[in-house]
Amino acid sequence: MPPADDQWILDARRAIGDRVRVRRIHLNMTQERLAEAAEIDRSTLQRIEYGEESKISHLLLIARALRVHVRDLLG
Repeated sequence: MPPADDQWILDARRAIGDRVRVRRIHLNMTQERLAEAAEIDRSTLQRIEYGEESKISHLLLIARALRVHVRDLLG
């Protein structure tokens, strides 16, 4: 994580990752299965769930795979 990130940004990324993980588990999906459905690498999904990454294009793909609107992941 770059040291220039404000704390609120880090907190928001973690919250997004938590919502992705909760929805994935609710749908009984593994990280591997969701990554495949979203057409992204499993390692990318893992970084998103841990709040280390939050590229909007990846979030859009994940939202589509989870059958939710991206706003549901963003809170």
